[in-house]
Amino acid sequence: MTARRQFLATAAAATAAAFAMPDASAFFSLGRTPTTAPEFAGIDNWLNSAPLRMADLQGKVVLIDFWTYTCINCLNHLPAVKSWHEKYKSQGLVTVGVHTPEFAYEKSTRNVKAAMERLGIQHAVAQDNSYATWRAFSNNYWPAIYLVDKKGMIVYSHFGEGRYAETEKAIQALLAQ
Repeated sequence: MTARRQFLATAAAATAAAFAMPDASAFFSLGRTPTTAPEFAGIDNWLNSAPLRMADLQGKVVLIDFWTYTCINCLNHLPAVKSWHEKYKSQGLVTVGVHTPEFAYEKSTRNVKAAMERLGIQHAVAQDNSYATWRAFSNNYWPAIYLVDKKGMIVYSHFGEGRYAETEKAIQALLAQ
């Protein structure tokens, strides 16, 4: 076997192995380098939960969903978020909806609570009226999902609707680690 063929065979085998590995690295969002998840910052209220800190969530997989209750794309992807919360919470998934308002009336805790009740949201919701957590994550979109591994690293992100199967596979892989 020539050196070139051996190199190509090795490269092909390594590529195949990387795609077959059930770890979260296969699910990194296009070119995203894992980064330490920032703390929740400037949260006005915690709903459905006592206040959470990323430091206290080490050892858990955390799904962070930036949303707002009037965003149609957020509402369209909410069934998937709720499903993952119910399906994987007993395996160590912590789901946190970070409600960051687009409009002034969305800052009302009463309005957020009413929307949560109407939408059947059972997971923790952090009310981020000042956009402090939004900025800490360098987020720019609704909806936006970030997955944080058990070591506190953001290893996956997805913006907008779709990629539900990919996101669920990433959740499963992270929980299996």
